[in-house]
Parts: sequence; structure tokens; C-alpha cells
Amino acid sequence: MNYVVIGNSTAAIGTVEGIRSIDTQGTIMLISDEPHRTYSRPLISYYLSGKIPESKMYYRSKDYYERLDISTRLGERVSVLRLAEKAVVLESGETIPYDRLMLATGAKPIVPHIPGRDFKGVHTFIKWDDVLRLEKVLRAGSRAVVIGAGINGLKAVEALVKCGVEVTVVEIANQVLSAILDETAAALVQKTLENHGVKFYLNTTVAEIVAEKEAASGVRLQDGRILDCEQVVITIGISPNIDLAEKTDIKVNRGILVDEHMATSVPDVYAAGDVAEVYDSLYRERRVLPVIPNTYKQGFNAGVNMAGKVQSYGSSFAMVSIGFFELPLITSGIVKPEGEGFTELADTASPQDYRKVILREGRIVGYVVLNRVDCAGGLASLMEKEVDVRSFQQDLFKENFNYANFLQSPK
Repeated sequence: MNYVVIGNSTAAIGTVEGIRSIDTQGTIMLISDEPHRTYSRPLISYYLSGKIPESKMYYRSKDYYERLDISTRLGERVSVLRLAEKAVVLESGETIPYDRLMLATGAKPIVPHIPGRDFKGVHTFIKWDDVLRLEKVLRAGSRAVVIGAGINGLKAVEALVKCGVEVTVVEIANQVLSAILDETAAALVQKTLENHGVKFYLNTTVAEIVAEKEAASGVRLQDGRILDCEQVVITIGISPNIDLAEKTDIKVNRGILVDEHMATSVPDVYAAGDVAEVYDSLYRERRVLPVIPNTYKQGFNAGVNMAGKVQSYGSSFAMVSIGFFELPLITSGIVKPEGEGFTELADTASPQDYRKVILREGRIVGYVVLNRVDCAGGLASLMEKEVDVRSFQQDLFKENFNYANFLQSPK
């Protein structure tokens, strides 16, 4: 069997390891437009701030590809899929055949059409090469504007502050981390960042990046105000990288549509990770779930199926565990419920702590915990096992509450 994997991040690694768990003889070709061996993208902000060295960026050994007998084409880009011929074409024009193909192309940064976005000093923040370019130009005491206050944006903010940069954040929403936090939790995160000198402009956006001699010198907001800076970091968000699939018969929505075996609508073509749409058991709909544990599991499951064993992936839900300076937070599932049928339980006893659980039909479908996050593991287990918590919901936030006593409860 001849396998081709496009991508080299978590889903791709899951795929080749899934393949090799079944098929130790087939040939595997892994193609990636990044020149680096596989590394952990969530660590790029820690690399930029100096918290971890280059050696800690890699989560597989240097001989990894050799040990798994994987041929690599790093730093090369696939330009076209020829599905009828079962081949992929590189930008160089070289054609590579396959028997089974994995699209683990991940996500790409959303870069709006802001005038001036091509000036020197304008960056994105999703790949290692992004921070390597930033690293070369950052100077302590310089100024940066970060456009967007999502996860990537605020991790960029934290890293820039630790580099001695004065940081201003511009966000179109009325809060930070609007996709994963409610307003109360977001205000605590914002306050933590403000305590480290970060300034915020919410409910607005950048109308133009201004420059001197083709280098960014500031941004102009919608109301005309100018924020001076030397670097602009665009972190509006990410979108599934479906460019290759859009030119083919592969069915796409926001991401590439896959079934329970991670197979696409085209025979022998699979997709996994940030590019794939899978079923979210909490939202009860198909969604893209760009979360590291999910992307690896998707890839591994796809690899197993590619190698000939039938194995269903099932469903997923999103969970984010992250921290900003001294404030840890864990959030999962539905945190800002819309419509009827939800119950919200909040613990606000301490002004520095915040814990909230969202119930539907007596079962946990989402939670947010800040600062005191020791209860998150128990909440996650109750949510995953769909335990009806109504009989003890008033005890969920009590000290020394033993979640394990209830994890065997019937659904």
C-alpha cells in the first residue's frame, strides 16, 4: 500500500502512527510546506518569550521519520490534487501517486483585506516561522499592536510583553476570548493582562495600517484614532485550509466533510485535524474542532482505517487548557448557551476565581474554570460520561467534593 500524507502537524503524526499500528510494510510519503520536522505549534509563544529553547519545540525524536520508515518532503507544497489519477502534484511539477491519501492541511490565519497589510512589520502568529521572523525584529521598549483577542492573539500578547514590548490589543468584540469565555471570565483575563501593562481597545477594529517608508508605523482605528507601533500582529482567527479540496469533488462546508472513519466523499481520501468537520456531541452538529487531543485521535483513527481496519471515530467536543501569566483557565463545550433548555451554575465566592457549569437535561455540556482549576478533571469526566448531576449539582464546587463517586452513574 502506498500512503501519501499532506501535513506534518498533530493530525498527520496521528495518521502515520495509526497506519504503522496496522501496516508496517506500506510506503508512507509525508509532504509539508514547512521545512521543520514536526513540532508543537502551541509552544511558539513560549519559544518567542524564551520560556523554552528550540530543542523543546519538537515532540518526536530526530530519527522519528526514519524509525517509522517515512519518506519526507519538507519545505515543499502540493499545488493540485488529481483524484481521478490518484496522484498529487507538487509546485515543482512533480507528480506523486498514492493508494490512500490523507489531507491533514490544518488551518490558515484569517488575514482581512486591511490596507497596508503587506507593509514590513506586519505579521501573523500561527507557525514557527512567524515567530522566527518576529524574533529578528523585536526590541525591548518597542511597540506592537495585536489585532484580535482570541487564543493565539493573547498568547502572542503574553510573549511580546515578556520580550519587553509595549502591547496594545484591538478587538472587534466586546470582550477577549469571545469564542471560549463568557463576559465575567473574560473580564478577569483582561484584568490580568492589563496588570502587565497591556492596553485594550474593544468594540472596534483596524481600518488601516499606516507606514513610513513601507514599514508599519501604526494603525488607524475605525473612529480615526492612530495607535503608534513598529510591529503589527494579525490574529483575527484561523480557518480550515481547504484550498486543495475546493478544487476537487471532495465535499466541503467550513471544513472537509468526513464520516465516522474520517473518510471524505472521495474514495481513498481522508481528512483529519483542523481541516476536518466532525460531529460535536455537545453542540449536536458537525463542527471543526481545532484542539490538539482531538486532532491526534482523528489522525490516528484515519490511519487505522487507511491501513484496512474498520474503526469508528465517534464524536468529539472542544476543550482548551491555557494560562496567561499567573492565571490558569480551562474551558470546554458550550460556555455561552443560546436558546432554552440550559441551566447555568456559577461559583463567584472569590473575586479572583470563577467557575461555571452549564447543564442541559441535567448533564454537563460546558464549563469554565479560572484560577482554581483543580475541579476541571472531574467536570470533564462527568461531561464525557454524560452523568446526570441534578441530584448533586449543588455540591459540584464544594471543597473536597469526590467526583469519582458519581462517575459510574447510569446515563
